[in-house]
Amino acid sequence: MERNIPQFLIAAPASGSGKTTVSRGLMALFVKKGLKVQPFKCGPDYIDTKYHTAVCGRPSINLDTFMASGGHVSELYARYSSDADVSVVEGMMGMFDGYDRDRGSSAEVAQLLGIPVVLVVDAKSAAYSMAPLLSGFINFRPEIRIAGVIFNRVGSPRHYKMLREVCEDLKVTCLGYLPKQTELIQESRYLGLDFSLSRGTDALDLLTGLLEKNIDWQLLLQRTTLPLPEAQEMRQDTAIKTGKLRISVARNQDSFSFLYEEHLDILRRLGTVSFFNPEHNRPISQKTDLLYLPGGYPERHSVALHSARKAVDSIHKYIEAGGKVLAECGGMIYLSRGIVHDAFTCTRQFDGLTELTGVFPFCISNNKCFRKLTLGYRRFDYNGQHLRGHEFHYTTFMEGEENMKCIPPSIAQVYDAKGQTVTTPVFRYKNVIASYTHLYWGEIDVMALF
Repeated sequence: MERNIPQFLIAAPASGSGKTTVSRGLMALFVKKGLKVQPFKCGPDYIDTKYHTAVCGRPSINLDTFMASGGHVSELYARYSSDADVSVVEGMMGMFDGYDRDRGSSAEVAQLLGIPVVLVVDAKSAAYSMAPLLSGFINFRPEIRIAGVIFNRVGSPRHYKMLREVCEDLKVTCLGYLPKQTELIQESRYLGLDFSLSRGTDALDLLTGLLEKNIDWQLLLQRTTLPLPEAQEMRQDTAIKTGKLRISVARNQDSFSFLYEEHLDILRRLGTVSFFNPEHNRPISQKTDLLYLPGGYPERHSVALHSARKAVDSIHKYIEAGGKVLAECGGMIYLSRGIVHDAFTCTRQFDGLTELTGVFPFCISNNKCFRKLTLGYRRFDYNGQHLRGHEFHYTTFMEGEENMKCIPPSIAQVYDAKGQTVTTPVFRYKNVIASYTHLYWGEIDVMALF
């Protein structure tokens, strides 16, 4: 039976315009009004989905047209929206910014799903100059419907009146605004440091109150209501049949926290999923059929991880006995010899080393002298599978000839989104597959990797 619900994507002309603030605030406002809100996030981001989940009380789902096919993205959207009262998709970067021009962009996701866009525009220090900017976004891809505009950082009621005149001239709906408010900016920045503070905070209450007062949220829901696509049955050729595997997943609030909800659903179809916290001093079962060590920030908790010797020893024993392990970024770091933290001396090779499991003989550096951001989409082939994912980390393999000799050869050549080679290695030790790359395995048979 066809259902009509409000559904839209929140985009912006550029990063920093306020779309995350507006997205989180609108989600909280709709929940406050008693609506069941299904959140989504464009791209591979793990952080914003945590904010969404904390606010909405249900998992936020990533929609990424580089890591997954269009059909898969559409199926995810329909399946997770099936029982929602409203679906809200937070875009990424600027509306048309993708991995190759506008490929993989928020605009592409909106067009794929057939949902309208709510454009969040930073109006600080501008008035009628907004007209050519908005005109460009409205007309650049006319097949993508702009349901309305929300202005951010508006200086005064007079300023907002001028912005409304822009919308009137362009015949686009003005949905309201967020005033320029120092407390909100400061609190939002503070919240951005710790997603756990996003629930029940003064900042979120302040944001929700401002949106309720200054946004015509009822008009927004009215203008974005359209038929919800029916969730399709999983195709037999790609479906994972229900199994009886025993699967252990490392999970906690920070050191192992980068998880896609779709991955957990896949694992549940494979068998029984048990979660454990590697910071706690408890061993894993040696009867585990698959151990999943996802990403996170183990470098922040290396002492706790090192001290949990029962967990470390049981994982080492499991691996040496041939146990299957998939370790992504933070998971790979956890399997290394250890992490070098020293932020003051950049010449002494092993200052500040905190030992970890030692499955791999190399060390990872979190030394501020050598930290650098590595990010981007990644793809490679292995065991007949076409794998896609992304890389995002500041840690590096520790500098120095001795450590570099300890790094095993890569089992696959890794490429970026445009097909250029990158130096990111993929390691295989016994039945352990590990890399800095966070894989997306919504369309692959993860057990066929081993």
